[in-house]
Amino acid sequence: MPAPAVMTEEKLTRIGPRMNRRIGLHLLASILFVSAAMPGLGVASADEPVTLSIAIKDQKFEPAELHAPAGKQIAIRVKNLGAIVSEFESSALHVEKIVPAGGEVVVYVRPQQPGRYNFFDDFHHDTQGFLVVP
Repeated sequence: MPAPAVMTEEKLTRIGPRMNRRIGLHLLASILFVSAAMPGLGVASADEPVTLSIAIKDQKFEPAELHAPAGKQIAIRVKNLGAIVSEFESSALHVEKIVPAGGEVVVYVRPQQPGRYNFFDDFHHDTQGFLVVP
């Protein structure tokens, strides 16, 4: 049986950079493979929410009716142009969010089936609107 090879410090110094380069290339290849296999990582995908915008002005929603496709997550940007705080709320959509005076918030709504969904300003119940999902 041959004697085991002895690694001297000189041999380790020469092998080190080659091994580091090899490990680095394998790591890079693995990362690229995983990112290609998982399309949701860092790349826009079809699963991104549909973004809608609405404003609250003079205790009215503008526009009073929003439209979104069925089966897609929805992000509603709510901008309060008034001088008093409002609360965007919908029992049907299961959302509730305070909108500071002069502020803006984003309300995320889970994918919906076709229908007409009411939303309102909980602090001013006359302020009403609808999300229509055809």
